[in-house]
Amino acid sequence: MSKKNIVILAIESSCDDTSAAIIENGRVLSNKTANQTVHQAYGGVIPELASRQHLIHIIPVIDVALKDANKKLSDVTAIAFTRGPGLLGSLIVGVSVAKALALSLDIPLVEVHHMQAHVLAHFAKLPFPAFPFLCLTVSGGHTQIVKVNDYTDMEILGSTIDDAAGEAFDKTGKMLGLDYPAGPIIDQWAQKGRHIFKFPEPQVSPLDFSFSGLKTSILYFLQKEMAKDPQFIQEHLADICCSVQTTIVDILLKKISIASQITGIKHIGLAGGVSANSALRLAFEQHGLQHGWTTYIPDFEFCTDNAGMIGIAGYYQYLKGVFVDQSISPSPRMEM
Repeated sequence: MSKKNIVILAIESSCDDTSAAIIENGRVLSNKTANQTVHQAYGGVIPELASRQHLIHIIPVIDVALKDANKKLSDVTAIAFTRGPGLLGSLIVGVSVAKALALSLDIPLVEVHHMQAHVLAHFAKLPFPAFPFLCLTVSGGHTQIVKVNDYTDMEILGSTIDDAAGEAFDKTGKMLGLDYPAGPIIDQWAQKGRHIFKFPEPQVSPLDFSFSGLKTSILYFLQKEMAKDPQFIQEHLADICCSVQTTIVDILLKKISIASQITGIKHIGLAGGVSANSALRLAFEQHGLQHGWTTYIPDFEFCTDNAGMIGIAGYYQYLKGVFVDQSISPSPRMEM
């Protein structure tokens, strides 16, 4: 291997997906993820179970990522890992393995902020966004509008003040009796329905988000309709899903449109797990055409939690020589 080659082993374990990736000179060679199905029976992620599953999956996932990239541990230049935000127990597993590998191989450690990595997922494959660009980052735990000045220079312009968009999908799914995670299931049902039920949009500051009130209004709506017709959900599931999804998508697009108007920036990216939603992706691209934006959406494999995006973020940290030592610990509420 040439000395100029930068080979990064990336580890992601912030929630319930265990992922490892190999990035060489900024290019993703492999990106492997082990999903956890144990949480479906409980309608949400159980932190203790997630931690135990990470312990089971992490070494095999790293091994597969190395083999798929045709690399050995001795080829690795640095270890990049998710330090936060996320579930403490899950983060401990990833951080501990990253520290152990870096120590045993005598190579640098690079900490990565999970939400910054979602933004930098845009640099996993061409075309790359032009700086500065705005990124609407939508995940299960976060909803943000980020002004991206450089690979390591980002400014949060707006964020959720309570529930994130992904939580709104999952909690609505629970009300509807859908399996967890409910987001993809709502997406599928919505494609068969119509937007015929109206829900109020939260009235908060122009660039911030709030989905707690929307969730409550959906609950009251369902209770009212079920009192009149106990079969209401079963008979109108597609239309309910379509109405909820359309409302959430409309809120997201209105906010990013305001951000574009305020900043004058027309290079706009979409990222995070909810960016895999088909209605959001389509509406985002159509909205971009209407407003003269240049839009960017990562491939599906880089939307949900994955180590590929962690490795991309770690690569740009590596280029700047930003490393951490063995005293580093997880940061569940890590600020961006």
